[in-house]
Amino acid sequence: MDDMDDMDDAGGVDGIGGVDGVEAGIDHRILTAVHARGADPRLAAAARALSRAGEHGALWLAAGLAGAALDGARRGAWLRATALTAGAHLASMGVKRMVRRPRPTHVVPLVRTAGRHSFPSSHATSAAAAAVAYGALGAYAVPPLAAAMCLSRLVVGVHYPSDVAAGAALGALAARVGTPWMKAGAHRAGGGVRD
Repeated sequence: MDDMDDMDDAGGVDGIGGVDGVEAGIDHRILTAVHARGADPRLAAAARALSRAGEHGALWLAAGLAGAALDGARRGAWLRATALTAGAHLASMGVKRMVRRPRPTHVVPLVRTAGRHSFPSSHATSAAAAAVAYGALGAYAVPPLAAAMCLSRLVVGVHYPSDVAAGAALGALAARVGTPWMKAGAHRAGGGVRD
């Protein structure tokens, strides 16, 4: 449910919802520079594909369920890691509904979005949560893919860098805080989780 918010835009939090000054200038300049890379058709296609795959956290939830199916010895840990990823995604949606920062308007987006609010990036939140949680289970391909997912949100022009950074921080923190719970699921099943 990334970006599902049809609430009125009035009342965004000043400094985040109503970014101004130096922060807005840096955010705008970085987004403009990264979004310009989308002029390369191959890069634009890859960014679009990542953005679509990450909608509603789908890629990460599917990866977690695949891990649970393939790694029977640690099925409980994989399911808990998947739940952490989903929970982080839901938390980002809640923050987004409170902050209600509008999406960038100074660049032409390369994809459609499910909602009009930008902070934090729910794609980045679920990607970072998956990187931390699944990385602890040995899925070493997930962190670089998660980083690419985060970057794709700038290439397609639907988030400011601060949206992506905040989303990634929220996801990583949620997964890190939930790691003891995830590990408890691994120990019950008799499998190990890396620290």
